[in-house]
Amino acid sequence: MPLTSTRKQEQKVKVTFANGLLFVEKADGKQQAFPLEWFPKLMNATDEEREDWDQTDKGIRFNKLGVEVNIN
Repeated sequence: MPLTSTRKQEQKVKVTFANGLLFVEKADGKQQAFPLEWFPKLMNATDEEREDWDQTDKGIRFNKLGVEVNIN
């Protein structure tokens, strides 16, 4: 009897900021860009606040800011 796992493998994404945009690069190489105007808390955040994020089932959560960005 074969063993199977129902756990999803954790995806890794890359998050960067440049020129007033938030860039999210997915594990498959696809990249999405979001204007920081859409997320005022991120636009005015410190580097430390922007670096404190976790990947969720739906996207990215910036923990110190309470901001979620959907990337699916």
